[in-house]
Formats: sequence, structure tokens, C-alpha cells
Amino acid sequence: MKTFDQLVEEAAEHINELMPWDLEQKIDSNDTLLLIDVREAEEFNAMHIANAINIPRGILEAASETGYDETNAELSTARDKHVVLICRSGKRSCMAAYTLKQLGFKHAASLKTGLRGWNDYDQPMIDQHNQPVDGDHAEEYLRPQVR
Repeated sequence: MKTFDQLVEEAAEHINELMPWDLEQKIDSNDTLLLIDVREAEEFNAMHIANAINIPRGILEAASETGYDETNAELSTARDKHVVLICRSGKRSCMAAYTLKQLGFKHAASLKTGLRGWNDYDQPMIDQHNQPVDGDHAEEYLRPQVR
């Protein structure tokens, strides 16, 4: 039996991962870049990268295909576009990028450090009302919780 971390490690061998500074550069230079935040809606509403769309990991496969209730028109027509998957730490997005690659997305990549790394790199995020999120608040929110 494999652990989640082992699955992520295996998937990472087959995808491209971007560091926050790489993503910053892509955002600045690529107007066809599609940012997909695969976290749950509550997480996305709390904070996300501007212009990202929320497609939770649980419906990603159906959202990427036509003919499903969950179909997302932007994603389902993006097989030749640069798509960057985003989550809190880079693990869910790694698995999501691997899945999209298997579904024929040629330029799917994962934000390696997730929003935690994005925030550590002092990059901006907004909330569901398009208001800036304070970096200290983001750090607290994105910190792994002991359960």
C-alpha cells in the first residue's frame, strides 16, 4: 500500500512543477494561461490568486470533459493551452496536473509549493469579493492544522 506522499512523488515525476517565481513570470507574459484552483469552494473563497477559477479536485475529470453536469467550458477546451493547477501545498495540484496530463492536456503544470509558497514569495491573493488578502492572515489560514 502506498501513502498519499508516495503517490504525489510518483506523479511529480511525470509533470511540470512551477515555483512561485516561475508562475509570476508566466502570469505576466501569457494572457492565455489558465489558472485552476483545485481546493474546495470554502478554501477558494477565503483566498486565491486573481483570475484563477475554482474547480475542486473531486470534479476535475468531469469538468475537463464535455457532456457532464460539471463541465467547465474554459477547462474542457484548454487541452493545448498552458494550465496551472493550484492548491494549498502543491500536493493536490500535483495529482490534478498528472490527471489532466493523462486526459490529454499537453501543458498542465502544478504550482509546486501551492499557495503557501505563493504567499511566502509575497505574491498577492484576493478573497471572494476581490479584496486583497493580508499576507499574515494568509499565512495563518494556510498553515497546516494539527488535528
